[in-house]
Amino acid sequence: MAPFVSDVVSSAAEGAIPSPNIWRHPHLYELENAAVDPDRVIEETMLSVRPWAGATVLDIGCGSGFHLRRFAADADRVIGVEPHRALASAARRRVAGLAHVDVREGSAQRLPIDAASIDVAHARWAYFFGPGCEPGLRELDRVMRRGGAAFVIDNDASRSTFGGWFRRALPDYDQESTDSFFARNGWEVAERQICWQFENRADFEAVVRIEFAPKLATEIIAEHSGTYVDYAVKVRLRRF
Repeated sequence: MAPFVSDVVSSAAEGAIPSPNIWRHPHLYELENAAVDPDRVIEETMLSVRPWAGATVLDIGCGSGFHLRRFAADADRVIGVEPHRALASAARRRVAGLAHVDVREGSAQRLPIDAASIDVAHARWAYFFGPGCEPGLRELDRVMRRGGAAFVIDNDASRSTFGGWFRRALPDYDQESTDSFFARNGWEVAERQICWQFENRADFEAVVRIEFAPKLATEIIAEHSGTYVDYAVKVRLRRF
């Protein structure tokens, strides 16, 4: 397994918005990455819109680089951008030896990317959560090539077991408002059903505890048996 940073938040690029899970618990977030969407529903949805074979792919908020090698298998070039400097270093170690993969420190609001240079952009549970992400949307307008597509993977709070937990964690979250925001800004949406599938119960419980406040996490662990969780997502997409 690739080396990861400590649990203590050290430093980040200017304008970065702290992540409550991967920034503080990167080794546990790795368990979550391994468990989420084992059937690659999200990937297949993206490929049906804009394949990345021979393309330049940008992974915004790439974290410790979990998805970079997957993109690199077919893409001509892959660029990961991560605001947390220690995570960016971990991502570089993860893709060491892949000459066509580059990891850069930066934020979604100030992408260290040339204009009109990206064919496929990917942001999975990173920064683009609705109103307030307008600076990042403007950066996508700047860096995307004509004929390209950008994808934002987000939770769907309106359905699924995970969606119910999400609503309990954020009772004031307005799914309709978020959906309307993206629609006004020219984004389409594909609603998909994925899952968490953990190897064991200990991994499930550990990830629940980094995703939810202690009281709610304890309730979820007591209520939910097994290692499988049905999980609804929104794959937001914009064609350029």
